Amino acid sequence: MRNTSEVLQSFESSVERYVAELNALNIEDLLRKENDEEWSIGQMYMHLIQSALFMHLPNSEHCLANNENTVHADAEKTELGKTLFEAGQFPPIRVKVPASPQYTPLPPESKAQLVEGLQQVVERMRRVASILEEVPVSTSRKVSHPRFGALDAKEWFVLIDMHYRHHFLQLDRLKLNLEK
Repeated sequence: MRNTSEVLQSFESSVERYVAELNALNIEDLLRKENDEEWSIGQMYMHLIQSALFMHLPNSEHCLANNENTVHADAEKTELGKTLFEAGQFPPIRVKVPASPQYTPLPPESKAQLVEGLQQVVERMRRVASILEEVPVSTSRKVSHPRFGALDAKEWFVLIDMHYRHHFLQLDRLKLNLEK
């Protein structure tokens, strides 16, 4: 697995690309949806921001704190989780989750909201990275991911970078819909 600073650098590069892509779009582009089952580009951005701020980063922090949200360090990943982390990336396939109020992100109110959200994620990633560099991950416990199994603090951190890189496929597909 890559070290923390390599992961952070890769993540920051991904965010730079997301911001550059965002700068080329207007709010109508961000809100346009092909149909009710698809997300807009803006919803995809909201998903990335919210999953990092409200799931991935808090779970990394729970692992480091060894608090009541953790499972024992001996808990394991699922086979899918093992495959994912061995590859260091999500497979280049489309993941489709049925639309639902619990999972479908709300559309953004503005481009500024998205830029600010991405900046918040970068700042929090930097804070967690500095902690990960000082604390041996072997001392942390794990938090279970619904599909990947028990992940430690560094794995939750790495997952954010993998998740952001994976969604470039969706961004490219959604941008093609804008050309229609």
